[in-house]
Amino acid sequence: MAHSFLHKLCMILFILKYSAFAQDSGIISVGSSLTAGDNANSWHSPSGEFALGFKKVGENDQFLLSIWYDKIPDKTMVWFVNDGTTVPAGSKVQLTADRGLVLSDSRAKDLWSSSSISGTAANAVLNDTGNFVILGSDSTKVWDSFSNPSDTLLPTQTLDNGGVLYSKRSESNFSRGRFQLRLLQDGNLVLNLRDIPSNNAYDAYYTSGTYDRSNASNSGVQVRFNQTGNMYIVRRNGGIFNLNTEAAQSSGSYYRATLEFDGVFVLYSHPKVFTGSPNWTAVWSQPENICFNLQTEKGSGACGFNSICSRVDDSGRPTCECPKSYSLIDPADKYGSCKPSFLESCENEGPSSKEELYDFWELSDTDWPTSDYEQLTPATQPDCRKYCLNDCLCAVAIFRESSCWKKKLPLSNGRKSISKPEVAGTAFIKYRKGDLPPAACPTERKKDQGMLTTAGSVLLGSSVFLNVILVAAVFLGYFCVYSKKTKEVQSGDNSVISNMRSFTYKELELATNGFKEELGRGAFAIVYKGVVQMSSSNILVAVKKLDRVVQEGDKEFKTEVNVIAQTHQKNLVRLLGYCDEGENRLLIYEYMVNGTLASFIFGDVKPSWRERKIIGLGIAKGLAYLHDECSKQIIHCDIKPQNILLDEYYNARISDFGLAKLLMMDQSRTNTGIRGTKGYVAPEWFRNTPITVKVDVYSFGVLLLEIICCRRSVDDSENGEVAILTDWVWDCFEEGKLEKIVENKDDMLDDWEKLERFVMVGIWCIQEDPSLRPSMKQVILMLEGVIDVAKPPCPSPFSVATS
Repeated sequence: MAHSFLHKLCMILFILKYSAFAQDSGIISVGSSLTAGDNANSWHSPSGEFALGFKKVGENDQFLLSIWYDKIPDKTMVWFVNDGTTVPAGSKVQLTADRGLVLSDSRAKDLWSSSSISGTAANAVLNDTGNFVILGSDSTKVWDSFSNPSDTLLPTQTLDNGGVLYSKRSESNFSRGRFQLRLLQDGNLVLNLRDIPSNNAYDAYYTSGTYDRSNASNSGVQVRFNQTGNMYIVRRNGGIFNLNTEAAQSSGSYYRATLEFDGVFVLYSHPKVFTGSPNWTAVWSQPENICFNLQTEKGSGACGFNSICSRVDDSGRPTCECPKSYSLIDPADKYGSCKPSFLESCENEGPSSKEELYDFWELSDTDWPTSDYEQLTPATQPDCRKYCLNDCLCAVAIFRESSCWKKKLPLSNGRKSISKPEVAGTAFIKYRKGDLPPAACPTERKKDQGMLTTAGSVLLGSSVFLNVILVAAVFLGYFCVYSKKTKEVQSGDNSVISNMRSFTYKELELATNGFKEELGRGAFAIVYKGVVQMSSSNILVAVKKLDRVVQEGDKEFKTEVNVIAQTHQKNLVRLLGYCDEGENRLLIYEYMVNGTLASFIFGDVKPSWRERKIIGLGIAKGLAYLHDECSKQIIHCDIKPQNILLDEYYNARISDFGLAKLLMMDQSRTNTGIRGTKGYVAPEWFRNTPITVKVDVYSFGVLLLEIICCRRSVDDSENGEVAILTDWVWDCFEEGKLEKIVENKDDMLDDWEKLERFVMVGIWCIQEDPSLRPSMKQVILMLEGVIDVAKPPCPSPFSVATS
């Protein structure tokens, strides 16, 4: 028995010793796993210089499976799963025999694997070079991270013909970005932009020149990176082409070569022995100045569309900024595209002259060299401004060397140069005078202080008697101004109400001939046609008689009517007056002669494709105004064809906006507590999640698809089957059969690119995940072709019970 105990003890000691040896040598056996978490374990290389595991990224408790330098303070990542998939705590990576590394989330759903292994895995090792190698039973390599790089090369790593690095999407987004480093089959090492959805590579903005047409043996075959920090291309004949001859040659530093998210390929060094926390130092980079070297006919350039690129440091890294009157589409992505504060229409803008409506910001040494559509020469600076001012397509004009270049949106390859003004010029950026940024307008308080300062300067130069009089007058005026403002603040929402026509119930009864001619009715109101006298003339109106309004008295009603009254946008139905008398609550709107959108698109005669595009864009502009430009944000909550009216020119006008707060909870809804109409209701209404403007975006997506197809969102057929429009459109899009949804209408088939764009925008809007839906401002830019539309995912990746 004692012998048996000693035998077991020896076995345990052997296992412990083997385990310690395995960990020290970096050997990982099949079945080993790591779990994501704040204090998670990692697999280390024998020297401890590298670690593989889950690294926390961002602020949302997300983790990324990666390899990093483990002996330096910032734990710099040098490899991560190729698609940049982040996972929550509790996710796991395991070494398996048949698929190598397998990454799964906290619900055991597989997300990624090294499934391209060329055999059966027996174990793996993280080398001191930073290469994670999976070995077969005969100790041969079946997969390694060096052969599947992300955005970084390490010393001893090579890049063969056809090899590629992808940049990150942004500093915090690890999915594949816009830039590539590739060693082409012809032997050239190149940097290029790419189209993300299709992976189509654009023209190179850096090339090594290691392709020899006359002598193929002199062309490049492999990029090598040695341990002293030297990078070079090996030619087929054994020759060497050095990439970084100026780099410090040292074995006492860590090195990495990273294709940064902004498109610059940088070789960095970091001392192995250091005091304090020194940063990585850039010792070589390409291109020298990406703002000027990257200039392609396709794509946005180093920065996003409508942005300006400037070089800021010795490594050639750029900074991007929006010009005045433009702002970032995604405020979190400072390298992304910019949107204009207004989009000029080529329609007649009324009696105002162009000079009254528009002006220019002037920006020196700036150009968007690939966005020209017309060159005018000879020209002077005043000529250049005038040419652009009177051209509704012109967003920017560049004046340089007696020539004027007109440019239209989107602007690409924007750049600013202080050292090379001769290759830039003076940019005149058009803006609408009514859309001046807030910073350009002084506050009321500053105006009042300015008045007092001016008055004070007058007082100092006057007699004592006059001074006394003037002081009294100034303070009396100051008191009156602020008294008026105080009253306005106290009156609050009633300020606009007092300027709006208040009707008596008797007046409206006469105006509608006893509420005789009904225009339409809904769950909470009936609309009647009427005639009222306003500004000494009789005008047609639509009188909406509200039923079962919230019982919180006059204040709630007047507050909401005040919000509606402050809206002024051509795609909204204008409120002309109201009635608040006893239990009678009525709203008086301008009359729309062409009725509802429902009767227009679902009638026997279908509108043209041109009319459908204009209507869809008009509705988007109206919603963008309600969401982002009103004094108080308005969520419509019931976007549908019956709530879109058409004026005499068939322009879309949104009605019933701002009424959600006026209604009792059991009015405009399909389920308890849900506002909206069947077929248009966003999924979050059925979940315990906040309601935001994205519910309107969802409804707009359904409506846009209805406008495109001229079919109802929910169609109850005679045989009892229910056809869901959104499902059918997605199936047609996924199968590449969009022609089915347009019934072979020639005008739509001839405009295929725009048709596809409109459909994709509609699908983005109906994503079940609200965070995936674009804002209405983004919808406008996509519909107009200012920004590209990526291929949308399936809008319903998981089923949701709605009953």
